[in-house]
Amino acid sequence: MNERPAKRGFATRPGDAEGWIRSADSPARRANDASGFTARLTIDVTPAQRGRIKVAAFQRGVTVADMLRDLLARAFPDDPGETS
Repeated sequence: MNERPAKRGFATRPGDAEGWIRSADSPARRANDASGFTARLTIDVTPAQRGRIKVAAFQRGVTVADMLRDLLARAFPDDPGETS
């Protein structure tokens, strides 16, 4: 009879367990993300506006969230006297 090969899991662990554990300690993806994000902002936009935002982010090579965070940071700087 033919035996079925053992099923592999969705993700397999690397052979080097120590390196796998230490990879979780790698720095955050964004250098300016010191405190992490603690709140979610929900806004209502039309489907057409959502499409334009997604296309603009794609053309700039960034995610929509990153693009909007940068936009909000420029509009509302930490220092009220600061201008962009």
